[in-house]
Amino acid sequence: MVSPSTKRRAVKISVEEGLGSAMAACRALGLARSSYYRTSRQSVESRRVRKEVIELSEKHPRYGYRRITALLRRDGFEVNGKRVARIRREEGLKVNKRQRRMRRLGLSTAERQRAGRARQVWSWDFVEDQTENGSRFRILTLIDEYTRQSLAVHAAWSIRALDVIGVLEVAIARHGAPEHLRSDNGPEFIAYAIQDWLAEAKIKTLYIRPGSPWENGHIESYHDKLRDECLNRELFGSLAEARIILEAWRVEYNERRPHSALGYQTPGEFARRSNPLLQAPSGLLPQRVALNPKTNHNKTAELQF
Repeated sequence: MVSPSTKRRAVKISVEEGLGSAMAACRALGLARSSYYRTSRQSVESRRVRKEVIELSEKHPRYGYRRITALLRRDGFEVNGKRVARIRREEGLKVNKRQRRMRRLGLSTAERQRAGRARQVWSWDFVEDQTENGSRFRILTLIDEYTRQSLAVHAAWSIRALDVIGVLEVAIARHGAPEHLRSDNGPEFIAYAIQDWLAEAKIKTLYIRPGSPWENGHIESYHDKLRDECLNRELFGSLAEARIILEAWRVEYNERRPHSALGYQTPGEFARRSNPLLQAPSGLLPQRVALNPKTNHNKTAELQF
């Protein structure tokens, strides 16, 4: 059902753009002319809150009312979640959540682990997308299951085992080494080069069981957000453009986007509060990093963080 305020705005737009008279527009929308001409009784603050709710909801169409409320409070508004929900309902703003299913397979070198601190369990996996001309590319993602931080988003036409090692090396150089790495049994994750490198680094692997995507729930949830809030909204003209947009989204995810599982803190805030020794975000890492010479791979990998 369309709210009277929405009808009034539609009539106003129709009149301003010369599409018809106010009388005709009100008759077409079923709005009394007295309602259209009535002076708004809303306070300046109420109109400001409504405007902010609409703008944030349009900017982040995949955010629900709780996350929009958290953003408003972060910006200094003292607003109740029910009020935000009512405004969104009146404006016809809602989120239609869709679920995804993925196949998983693997053998683990350690027992099932649940992260209880930063760097205890990292998860990584792949997601695919395409450019405007239909050329498909792969995206390697890496997250910390405890802090929910996005540690890496590396996009390339193809990603081999040695490229995966390069991404991991840079993440470790910045955040420290994890105790465990959780993944499926994709060829990039079970390759001998990966196994040898992880054994040398004393990092245990956690391969989930066949047909058990819930065992890798954190990365699956992260991919839902990545798909929902970035990939489904953007049309990439090239791989380079995709890398820039993905990195911008990763920074926003870590430092701006409230996370419901963290009490609506951002992953970056939660990580720094969990470990006061961590410094504030220091920008982006270099786009090009040399892979470990021990991997016998002398090329330079273009890595996105």
